[in-house]
Amino acid sequence: MDDTNFVSRPDDAVYETDSPVLYEVKGNVAWITLNRPGFNNAQNSQMTYALDDAFGRAAGDDAVRAIVLAGAGRHFSAGHDIGTPGRDVNRSFERRASMWWDHSNKPGGEFLYAREQEVYLGMCRRWRDLPKPTVAMVQGACVAGGLMLAWVCDLIVASDDAFFQDPVVRMGIPGVEYFAHAFELNPRIAKEFLLLGEKMGAERAYQMGMVNKVVPRDELEATVGQIAQKLAAQPRLGVALTKQAINHAEDLMGKRASMDATFAWHHFAHAHNELVSGDKLAGFDARAMARANREGA
Repeated sequence: MDDTNFVSRPDDAVYETDSPVLYEVKGNVAWITLNRPGFNNAQNSQMTYALDDAFGRAAGDDAVRAIVLAGAGRHFSAGHDIGTPGRDVNRSFERRASMWWDHSNKPGGEFLYAREQEVYLGMCRRWRDLPKPTVAMVQGACVAGGLMLAWVCDLIVASDDAFFQDPVVRMGIPGVEYFAHAFELNPRIAKEFLLLGEKMGAERAYQMGMVNKVVPRDELEATVGQIAQKLAAQPRLGVALTKQAINHAEDLMGKRASMDATFAWHHFAHAHNELVSGDKLAGFDARAMARANREGA
């Protein structure tokens, strides 16, 4: 059967910007900025492809020796786009970051499985393995999909008003697609983080080893700039090999295998949700999640 005749989904996404990611080189540091501040830098595919392009641009520029990932506005990232006019889950993108096929005309569970292999798990793994040093500059919210963007970076510097959260167990889903929870946090704390879905403040995230440094909000950019300059002064190959060594050690401890298993369970949850509720996210959109957060606070 031809899948293009099997399923049809409307693509009615309306983008508020043509530049969901900004790119600037200052000295020998590339500053990559998520640029959907009106929607708290919620990640649609337009943004993730632009982010992949920006990381690739920085990786290929010999003048760039370190990379900063930032978010414009009040928040680093409120996570995946599950409710803005620019939600483009049904859109087909000719530019592919992996060998996975287009998801947009695929039936059943294949639809989200192929999409999230491409724009979430696959891209995050590529960014984690980028040979140049990366620093996440986190202010405000770093929620669900926002965690994935911070976690792929080598260092995380947070403002004192930042918080971290993965509340998607409410959807019946075992955490976001790039499942690094038990490696970023002690397993018992990772269970608390996921099962309760509560916000973790920057100071506690620092105490748990997930964040490298916490600074006042008005000192965040300057502090990150100083750290990036120190990283940029290190020998390029030495940095790349050090990253490879530590990432390899994590993978030997089961990080990649854990992600593969959890990604499968994640998509079983999507399929289950659709069977019992008619919706892959169990009826939750951005407003419903925000309301549940307030009520559960």
